[in-house]
Amino acid sequence: MRFRWDWLRPVLLAPYVPTIGPVHPSVLTEDLFTDTLIAASTERWFLRYDKDIRWSDSKDETVLVQDIAHQPGETLIPTLSRRGAGVVKVHLYGIEPGSALAATELAHKLAAEHGAATARIVRFLGPESPDGRGTRIQLQDFKTAVCPAPDGPVRLFHEWPAGVRDTFAGFAERMAAHGFAFLHQQMQAATVGPVLTAVVKGRVAGAIGPMEVRPDAIGVPQLMPQYFGILSEHRGKGLGRLMWRAAMHWGQNHGAAYQLLQTEVAGASDHLCRSEGLTSLGFTYWQAA
Repeated sequence: MRFRWDWLRPVLLAPYVPTIGPVHPSVLTEDLFTDTLIAASTERWFLRYDKDIRWSDSKDETVLVQDIAHQPGETLIPTLSRRGAGVVKVHLYGIEPGSALAATELAHKLAAEHGAATARIVRFLGPESPDGRGTRIQLQDFKTAVCPAPDGPVRLFHEWPAGVRDTFAGFAERMAAHGFAFLHQQMQAATVGPVLTAVVKGRVAGAIGPMEVRPDAIGVPQLMPQYFGILSEHRGKGLGRLMWRAAMHWGQNHGAAYQLLQTEVAGASDHLCRSEGLTSLGFTYWQAA
């Protein structure tokens, strides 16, 4: 099947594509959505510009193509993830009064059919919404302003002395819930780009990375999302802002045109990005079906 843009475009409140995530508004077309259907018919399910291609040989979430509901005013795109006990998500792009009920019924039906333990509805709000919730999609445009290098104890990991580098293992263990244990494994295997680290009294206190630039769906270079975290005892001292600015400086200097981020509304990263002048593109939030 193909999506009809005159049906889909009016209900796209935020630039978010199932299995791909947030995208730059300039690449948001019916072809991008159709690409996810093509990927679902392959064994690996990866598109060439998929941000997750950095981490695995196969993608764990795919579009359930035969179960898409597509009509004027309402498009429901279900996906299935086999991770853990399984998750069915129905992405609801709709303005019809009964859209939420239709999405809920579809999510329950597909979860039962595929033996998935969890059924969710993914919903969207526009950037102007006064009721923003869940996750905010934010845009850093590197073509609109210069991102200078900040002064402070932030360097690329490999630039620190060996004794300092050795403390990253302890940092990663404490920050495992934020993905840093996984990132440390990738760093040891030399399968990811460089990581920026903040050091206090000879020990790693925070990190952001990996730093990588890859082309988007139309070939424009984008700075890929990073893991970003600071040990609790070092928060609230401006270290996060230093690391953030160092990352933006790295991205701009390495040819990225932009970066897209997702931040939890009202969280620390959300406040940081808003104060740094990033553009809000809308919101995503989910609810149990």
